[in-house]
Amino acid sequence: MMSSPAPVIDLKGVHKHYRTDRLDVHALRGIDLRIDRGEYVTVMGPSGSGKTTLLEILGCLSRPSEGTYRLQNQSVSQLAGDRLARLRGEEIGFVFQSFNLLPRLSAVENVELPLAYSKVSRRERRDRALEALEHVGLVERAEHLPNEISGGERQRVAIARALVNRPAILLADEPTGNLDTKTGEEVLALFDQVNADGNTLVIVTHDPEIGGRAPRCLTIRDGQVDRDVRRGEGGG
Repeated sequence: MMSSPAPVIDLKGVHKHYRTDRLDVHALRGIDLRIDRGEYVTVMGPSGSGKTTLLEILGCLSRPSEGTYRLQNQSVSQLAGDRLARLRGEEIGFVFQSFNLLPRLSAVENVELPLAYSKVSRRERRDRALEALEHVGLVERAEHLPNEISGGERQRVAIARALVNRPAILLADEPTGNLDTKTGEEVLALFDQVNADGNTLVIVTHDPEIGGRAPRCLTIRDGQVDRDVRRGEGGG
């Protein structure tokens, strides 16, 4: 009998504590989560539920206080800082609500940034950045500064930047939060295509319409997985 392939994301018993002068915030309380390669997952929950903390751990921006996290079958907790940064840069792309583009760099220069510390040549960096911009339908805006393009275009530049390293996993935190409805729908259609191309996609959102469009939707409440619903299933 053949064993199933290892999941791209595998959390077991993950807790996260934040300590301040007077408080010990228990943000995550024993999260078990498996996400297989190519899945499209949305994460929902009220403010303070722990969904952004979960995304930070998935993206190796934060380490669990307790429990284990295996990314691409590698134990994250066992990796030193430089190796963890390398894994994050090679395997994960990030898209944020606020775009996080550098205002004095052109669209193509912003997209090139994740390749700046790789062994990729200057020419290949530019070629791959232009290819990523073409993938999101913005190659004609390559030399424009962020303040010269619309909010939706800025978010598409941010998606191109997240994809330029050809990561296995794309993580997005409220990616349509600063966009109008029509532009947000265009960005979500682009995410659909990114997932159809084979990328594993995890989106944190407070919007039920966005949560319901993915094949799988997690609801986080009080630092725990309250529901894990797959399209066509009743829940569980």
